[in-house]
Amino acid sequence: MTKRIQSWEVSDPFWERVRPLIPPPARDKEKSYKRITGGGRKPIPYRQVFEGIVYVLRTGCQWKALPKERFGSASSIHGYFIRWMKAGFFLSLWHAGLAEYDEMEGISWQWQSIDGAMIKAPMAREEVGRNPTDRGKKRQQASHSCGRAWCPTVVSRNRSEPA
Repeated sequence: MTKRIQSWEVSDPFWERVRPLIPPPARDKEKSYKRITGGGRKPIPYRQVFEGIVYVLRTGCQWKALPKERFGSASSIHGYFIRWMKAGFFLSLWHAGLAEYDEMEGISWQWQSIDGAMIKAPMAREEVGRNPTDRGKKRQQASHSCGRAWCPTVVSRNRSEPA
């Protein structure tokens, strides 16, 4: 029996297919990199970073709304996302997924179809009513919260004459 996981969690078999595609960190070959003992934070494990990215993409939450207890620093995860996106990681992941699906199920590459509509449904016009985005048409104004519309106490006033 397999353990049920959340939609943003990465299973072990999936992680084994994703891990080789993750780009290595960009390093300057002329520099020597050594982490000072006890200095700064340790880097977040790539699996945790990937799960954080999948969490944001799956749930649609903002980067700053990532659960810190589970994924760590949201700005750090977002930084990884930007770097990996620029390095082409997500495109290579997409290509690998397409290739694997093509092996499993087969994709009909010779025949593809795109469907779209450029006009409203012709039969639905009468039933759905007026389009609320038509800006040029007059419409009923919403009533005021106090219960009555505002109107001036003096209809008009000639300011050249004393009141």
